[in-house]
Amino acid sequence: MFAVLKTGGKQYKVQAGDVLRVEKLAADAGETVQFNDVLMLGGDAPVVGAPFVEGAGVQAEVIEQIKGDKVIKFVKRRRKHSSKRTVGHRQKLTLVKITDILSSGADKSGIKAATGSAPAGEAAPAAKPAKKAEAKAEAPAAATAADDLTQLNGVGPAAAKKLAEAGIESFAALAALSDEQIAAIDTIKVKPEWVEQAKELAKG
Repeated sequence: MFAVLKTGGKQYKVQAGDVLRVEKLAADAGETVQFNDVLMLGGDAPVVGAPFVEGAGVQAEVIEQIKGDKVIKFVKRRRKHSSKRTVGHRQKLTLVKITDILSSGADKSGIKAATGSAPAGEAAPAAKPAKKAEAKAEAPAAATAADDLTQLNGVGPAAAKKLAEAGIESFAALAALSDEQIAAIDTIKVKPEWVEQAKELAKG
């Protein structure tokens, strides 16, 4: 018996014992999760969902959280001297092993639903204001008004927006960041020279 399930915007044909790399799930290694978006069940009596098969589910054990192969994106603009950019990316994935395929009763199994990292990501913005509040506590001047971070060399409107998303809206907040706080920021890579420039601007 096999099933076609949907997760992370992709479809997978699976059967018991298969090991898959899927888009990151909000689960720890060793946990059992259940994929409830089953598009089709195959076997002696195939069932096609509309769009999903009611009551069907695919259970899997989370083996580990991994990263995919590095993908390099290189951009070079013609007739623009020294205008080139290289960006690397490694997609976060979850390695799972299919343990069972349920044709019915999946909604009553009590197994944790296999949800993507989006729910955890929705909680992340709630944590970012905490960083912002912490930075403001260390630097009260940051609470008065937001500064124009584009005054920093190398910080454009896009980078300033990402810094604001991380709770950094002033020179004082940027200057007060510790190495641990800088490493915890995932929206943008904060450069040491930005911090040094922010310290000077915060004084002036």
